[in-house]
Amino acid sequence: MTAAITGWAHTPFGRHADETVESLITKATRDALTHAGLEAGDIDEVYLGHFNAGFSAQDFTASLVYQADDAFRFKPATRVENACATGSAAVQQGVKTIEAGRARHVLVVGVEQMTTTPGPEIGANLLKASYLVEDGETPAGFAGVFGKIADAYFQRHGDQSDALAAIAAKNHKNGVSNPYAQMRKDFGFEFCRQESEKNPFVAGPLKRTDCSLVSDGAAAIVLSDVQSALQMPRAVAFRGMGHAQDFLPMSKRDILKFDGCTAAWQQALARAGLTIDDLSFVETHDCFTIAELIEYEAMGLAKEGQGAEVAMSGETAMDGRLPVNPSGGLKAKGHPIGATGVSMHALTAMQLCGEAPEGMQVRDATLGGIFNMGGAAVANYTSVLERIK
Repeated sequence: MTAAITGWAHTPFGRHADETVESLITKATRDALTHAGLEAGDIDEVYLGHFNAGFSAQDFTASLVYQADDAFRFKPATRVENACATGSAAVQQGVKTIEAGRARHVLVVGVEQMTTTPGPEIGANLLKASYLVEDGETPAGFAGVFGKIADAYFQRHGDQSDALAAIAAKNHKNGVSNPYAQMRKDFGFEFCRQESEKNPFVAGPLKRTDCSLVSDGAAAIVLSDVQSALQMPRAVAFRGMGHAQDFLPMSKRDILKFDGCTAAWQQALARAGLTIDDLSFVETHDCFTIAELIEYEAMGLAKEGQGAEVAMSGETAMDGRLPVNPSGGLKAKGHPIGATGVSMHALTAMQLCGEAPEGMQVRDATLGGIFNMGGAAVANYTSVLERIK
């Protein structure tokens, strides 16, 4: 263990027309420093996760963090991008900087503002996270890409509509207790299962309740070397990390297996000296419910094609053997691309410190797992976190 989370901040996710990328960054930065008990001058390096891809006219954004405090001036700052895993990519860069002995304290901020972009442009921007040579003309944008994945999964393993509805209902129920979530409403299984005017099909077998939300928001964490962290109010250490990058074209792999997800989990768990059964809970990348279903299999909770059994059994519910997405996941919380991975780390640290909001806190949580995915299982990042103070 070479680095630990010692502070965090999280804006509410949702539609924030009165905010800008700059204001969201500034709020998260100031709040994270306050939570860690540090000042801007104590930070040695900054990483900003910001996907953008056309959402913001301001495309050169690393130094916007310095709008929060003039004392940041002349410190190194770098923007990191890796599609929907942008936030975790920024986090891992920060950890590596500390591991290399180049910094004692690193600030990592993730941000995106998506809702001020017109609908058709949102779809076009998100589709840039696919292989455009093959998928650039996909109807319904990135939802269409995962609609094709869901269709193929149904053809190979049978109709999984009940399982997808169970995942959606679980995550929406969890999101009710998350004050940072964009949608805090328990829709229930029947609403998520049935097509209706309020829950129409979007792409393939995916309905509106199967798709994560377009969102604005920011999250930030302070990373510190372990020696420094143990002198601070709280410390949540990285017990293991993984990063497995796969081919961009889906045609070069079996897209129904999420092999990169499996490889990333194997890396993190091996480095942590753990198995998936040792974890207290997992925050996983449910950009679409079919993704969470396949991730059950990729992380080892179920055999190939049997993820539905996990989804339907209640095993991943808040009171189940391994709660998955106690925050409500991307499905309820929202998915501001660059902020998502940082949000996952902030909320996991919150759980492990016993500081999660009432109703969202996982009982006796000691080890938290995170999986953040960019593209269709292309950029795969995992973390295993453990509180050490």
